[in-house]
Amino acid sequence: MALATTGPLAGTDAFTEASVVRKVAWRLMPLIMICYLFAFFDRINISFAKFQLQSDLGFSNVAYGLGASMFVVGYVIFEVPSNLALYRVGARRWIARIMISWGIATALMIFIRTEWHFYVLRFLIGAMEAGFAPGILYYLTLWFPASFRGRITSFMFVASAFAGIVGAPVAGLILGGLNGVGGLAGWQWLFLAGGLPCLILGALVLTRLDDRIADARWLSEGEKQLLSSRIAHHNREIGDHSLWGAIKQPGFLLIAFVYFLLQIGSYGLNFWGPDLIKTASGGAAASVGLLTAIPYICGAISMVVIGRLSDASGERPKFVAGLAVAAAAGFFLAGLFDKQIVPLMIALALLGSGIVASIPTFWTLPAKLVTGVGAAGGIALINTLGQFGGIVSPVLVGWVKDLTGSTTPALYGIGLLCLVAAGLLLFCMPESLRRNDRSL
Repeated sequence: MALATTGPLAGTDAFTEASVVRKVAWRLMPLIMICYLFAFFDRINISFAKFQLQSDLGFSNVAYGLGASMFVVGYVIFEVPSNLALYRVGARRWIARIMISWGIATALMIFIRTEWHFYVLRFLIGAMEAGFAPGILYYLTLWFPASFRGRITSFMFVASAFAGIVGAPVAGLILGGLNGVGGLAGWQWLFLAGGLPCLILGALVLTRLDDRIADARWLSEGEKQLLSSRIAHHNREIGDHSLWGAIKQPGFLLIAFVYFLLQIGSYGLNFWGPDLIKTASGGAAASVGLLTAIPYICGAISMVVIGRLSDASGERPKFVAGLAVAAAAGFFLAGLFDKQIVPLMIALALLGSGIVASIPTFWTLPAKLVTGVGAAGGIALINTLGQFGGIVSPVLVGWVKDLTGSTTPALYGIGLLCLVAAGLLLFCMPESLRRNDRSL
């Protein structure tokens, strides 16, 4: 994890800050990244299981889309309460609880037989996982100064790209290679592979993470003081708000709406990318899984590069807007070439480079507005409002495909929404969100 220093710091102090941040990153981020990889895989494994699950259980595209969306319903209902509980209980115990409970719920997916089983368990998985991503995002604000958060957040979200890079081929192999083994279908093995490792990871969280800088025995007193002072310095112009105070901050609801639009694009890729590739290529599950990894590989490269560039410039909204435009172009081209596999893969690569990388860069924005309990609840609320995009996108695309026999009109519509997000970021952000991080 190379963490070059940016901003006004220079000389020995800058080197010391960078070295302490690097030490913290190596301690916290590998486990956080693995946990987030499984969290993201838990979200997208339903798309890999789609063909077998629908074939075995006779679900329509609308039933599949509704079931996929029920995860988000459970997630958004319990997300803000979960993050407020994390603030009170402490990240270590609460994140471990989240991982263990969602791992059990995911493994229980092997027992679904009817649409209602599908809906209830997807809702339960979302409820159990609620608060994980915003909880981690809030946790990172307690450990890393603002001028490093673009790269640190990108490291976290690289795990989501790896979930597609690694998860797609592995899912294809599980679906094809384990189908029928032990009397279980491939899609049942897929849910076991996504759920059971989370029990082990939850136990590791209890032993490896610390709630606060002051609790870290692996940092010297000087390192603790330096890190705490730099975070306090960056937060000096941001009030410690309640949740309601956070909501009233200028720009808070605006960036929540932007996140909603970005999530429509993200879920459009996650849930329907494999379907587009399957339709255009006619390939088997393993080859579809390998091709599905390509947009996430491009997204992983893009988010690391953009994370460093956004830290260097401090101009966060402009970078998110540029990525949203790239995603829009990818959606338009995917709709145009939805029956031709080579240009479709080029379009999906562009789409992945834009929409996958836009999410971590976006998450540098909320910390410009709120700290404390307002940050814990506010980040969760932004994520909750944004996650409604995960309800809209799968159902909308499924409905359009059932109605027209094609996903193309929905892809064009999602592309337009990405352009709206870019316009809001460029022209409607308040001064507090446009403030350059390098000036802190």
